[in-house]
Formats: sequence, C-alpha cells, structure tokens
Amino acid sequence: MFLLLLVLVSNFVLYRSPISPMVLPEETTWVILGSLLDLAIVSPLLVLAINRKRNFSVKRFIILMAGGLVFARFLIPAKYYEPFVAISYIGFAIEGLLVLLELTLLFMLVRYMPAIIHQVRMSDESLLFSLPTIVEEKVRKHPIVQIVASEFLMFYYAFSSWRKRSPIGEEYFTLHKNSSLVAFQMMMIHAIIIETIGIHWWLHEKSMLLSILLLILNVYSVVFFIGDIQAVRLNPVKITDNYLYLSLGLAKKMVLSLDDIASITMDQKLLEKKIDKNTTIEFIAKDFETVHPHMILELKNPCRATLFFGIEKTYTRVALRMDNPKKFHEALNHGGSEKCKD
Repeated sequence: MFLLLLVLVSNFVLYRSPISPMVLPEETTWVILGSLLDLAIVSPLLVLAINRKRNFSVKRFIILMAGGLVFARFLIPAKYYEPFVAISYIGFAIEGLLVLLELTLLFMLVRYMPAIIHQVRMSDESLLFSLPTIVEEKVRKHPIVQIVASEFLMFYYAFSSWRKRSPIGEEYFTLHKNSSLVAFQMMMIHAIIIETIGIHWWLHEKSMLLSILLLILNVYSVVFFIGDIQAVRLNPVKITDNYLYLSLGLAKKMVLSLDDIASITMDQKLLEKKIDKNTTIEFIAKDFETVHPHMILELKNPCRATLFFGIEKTYTRVALRMDNPKKFHEALNHGGSEKCKD
C-alpha cells in the first residue's frame, strides 16, 4: 500500500504540482512512457498484491490496467499526453466493454424476472434467502447482479412487507425481541430525518449539488433502516432437519448445514472474551449496553456468509445471542442428531 501511494503521489507531483515546470524536461516522451508504465502495469500489480488473499486473475489485471490508462488521461496534461492519446482509447474501450457487459447482465435479470418471481413463490425458503440464490442460477454470479438483488430486497422489505406476519413454529427462533435493536433503528431514523430538515436547507444555500446528494443519501438511509427492521422481524433463525438459516436483517445472512457444526461453546468465560471479527461472524442484535453471545458454533470447515450488497466472506465460528437460548440449543442438538455436543 505504501508503494502504491508512492507511485500515485510521485506522478501527481510530477504533473499537477507547483514544481511540475521545474522537474519536467523539454522532451517528455520517456517521462510519459514511464508514467504510463507506473499507472497501467506497476499500480495494478501493487493493487493485486494488496489483495493477495484473492486469487490472481488476468481479468482483474486487465480491468485495473484499463483503469490506469483512463486515469493517466486525466492526470497528465493534454499538451504532454497528445502523442499518446490513442493509448487512452484502449482504456476507455475496455471500460466501455465492461459497462456494456454489466448492462447486458441487467437486461438478462429483467428478462428472467417473471421466472425468478415464480420460482421464489414456489420456494420453501424466505425471500431473503431464496431471491439471491435463484437470481444467481438464472443470470450469473456477478457483483452488479448481487447489488441489484440486494437493493430489491431492501425496497421490498421497506415498502411491500408490512402485511406479512412473522413466521411462527417450533423451528423458528428470534434474536431481537430482548434487545434494543428496533429502538436503536428507530432512533437512527429520527436522527436522520431531523438532520435532513435542519442541514438540508442550510446547505442548499451554500451548495445545491451537495444538498441534493445529502438528501438522497439520507432518504436511502431511512429506507435501509426501515427495510432492515422488517427483514429482522420476518426472518427469524430457522432450523430444519439439515440446515440452519441465520440472518440479522439485510446486513448479514448465512445458511449452515448441521453437519458443518463441530461443537457449541457455551462456557461463559470464553463467551465474554473479545471476538475475532476475521474468523467469527456475529448474529447479535444491537443493544444500548454491552452484550455477549449465548453460544458460539465452531465449524468444521470455513463456511460462506453473505453480507450487504452481496459481499461474501468465509468464517469458521458463528456467535449467536438468542431470545430463548436454552430452547434453541435443545432444538439445535436435536436437529443435528447429537452431532453438536458441548
């Protein structure tokens, strides 16, 4: 990261600082070529090195290279860059091709929407779990598609789920009723509304663009919090014969096979220790006071969880705080056919 920052800052100082006329030679051809090498080759390689946990792919490198060429077009003054302007068209062409590909995916999503809706209605899973899976099957797994599916879920729960009742049954367990989650979310909604009323009109006189952007962000935040409350209410933890469905609103969800649970930690001293966020995902409702999990599920292998915007991450432990931990623990042991022992 330091090397990447050094490359970017040095190129910025070279072309966009008061000392630029003093350091740039009359013949700038080789200097420009060096900058293009920095931005289109070196910088992408450094970005890939920073994200080395993800596997290297030629596709990612080409995308970053195209972005570097586009960035060079705006960083290097036109009078110096003119002999190399054709190179920037390569970057614009690649980026344009990617945009076209994403638009094609969105078109496919719209095209298959009736079939997706039909399959969602036929699914035994709730919309929160079934929609992203079916969209992935019908279209493909792509960030833009995952984001659209997440946005659809947010607007659905915010505006179209008020007549639905929370599912009830022996297989359902809540994790928010004994917490201050709903009160906290409502407090955030009120705070945003008050901020919008107070700051928007003041900022409107200073900068109309900033005031409009702030208004859009505030409205989006309110919609998110409303949808999040509904998603929590309508998607309690569910245990079936083979799977455990976990969710905490729109922010995180996870489907675990009961066979993946190696053990359940319920030792109070261990539960009160600091949780490693890199290895442990928490399904603990927000509260005004510090709370600890009732149990931690130790997994045999890293399992995938889906976060907001469809971002996926793997975890080896799951921390849970339930409204009725004793009953949930009994149901979990029974559902796992005694595979989950303390």
